[in-house]
Amino acid sequence: MKDPIVEEVREARRKHAEKFNFDLHAICEDLKKKEENCGHPIKTLPAKRLLKETGT
Repeated sequence: MKDPIVEEVREARRKHAEKFNFDLHAICEDLKKKEENCGHPIKTLPAKRLLKETGT
């Protein structure tokens, strides 16, 4: 079963990626610029610490 909302999001994502020739670095840079200029406060969460493997 195809969800029309999921399909719409996928199509929008594909069109956006196509503008940058599917270059992930360029896509991320564009999204960062949009985020900075959106006018909403941006919150960055601290990185999560990974637990050491105990081998058990």
